[in-house]
Amino acid sequence: MMKSLYIVVFLMALVTYIPRLLPMVLLKDMKLSPSFKVFLQFIPFAALGALIFPDVLTSTGDMPSAAAGGIFAVILALSKANIMIVVLGGILGAYLWTVLI
Repeated sequence: MMKSLYIVVFLMALVTYIPRLLPMVLLKDMKLSPSFKVFLQFIPFAALGALIFPDVLTSTGDMPSAAAGGIFAVILALSKANIMIVVLGGILGAYLWTVLI
């Protein structure tokens, strides 16, 4: 039983490592255009936004309060506030919408 667990963990590590290793090995000498490099820099932000946004709108069970909290968080993020301030501000915005409206 324990031996099969080690095999499964090893195979899972291999499966996740290979897709990360191959591009580095195969494309290490390839020169990318500056515009493509800029495009690649935005991929993590786009992926994170796509993962988070649907949950923001359903976080409180009430779409308007969730949207208010999300908008408040975006405003704080655009003003370059600390991430903890952005999160707490979003929660506060949703709470205030619920209490005041």
